[in-house]
Amino acid sequence: MSLPSAVSGRTLVTISGARVQVPDPDRLLHLQFRRFAGCPVCNLHLRSIVTRRHEIAAANIREVIVFHSSAEELRKYTAELPLDVIADPYRELYREFGVSTSPRALLDPRGWPAILRGVAQAARAILRRGQVAPPVKPEGGSLGLPADFLISPDGRVLAAKHGTHVYDQWSVDELLALVPAEQRA
Repeated sequence: MSLPSAVSGRTLVTISGARVQVPDPDRLLHLQFRRFAGCPVCNLHLRSIVTRRHEIAAANIREVIVFHSSAEELRKYTAELPLDVIADPYRELYREFGVSTSPRALLDPRGWPAILRGVAQAARAILRRGQVAPPVKPEGGSLGLPADFLISPDGRVLAAKHGTHVYDQWSVDELLALVPAEQRA
């Protein structure tokens, strides 16, 4: 799979209508590709990002999360996320960055513990806070694979990871370890 070595400039619009420059002219950009709106496994991962967002910001990184769902569907599940969330229901960005789907997203046993934890946390959120249940038939399907890209202000892709199963993405510690010393705030 050929990965982009550089990203051309563009402006993306978040589900709340904010504009996001890619690349970000002032800091590193962690472009995350997740699965569908309401994905329990994606929400499990994003909670770890939100919990440590101050450390991420201190490392001069902006988080931008892309889902292959519509903005309308995403708003049901991500309204309270303090992150830039981008809807890409036609998978244009997914194709550009070589992010794919595969049955192994769900069939790989390495992802099963995260699936169980994510579903359990979603069930608790539904029961305790009345959160919307994950969709039974998600827009764009449930076989998406995650991917991560760390992009410099000049558009160079400093690091990339294409996941091989549903929970195969950079942890916050792995992300922070990728930041070159000269890029830190």
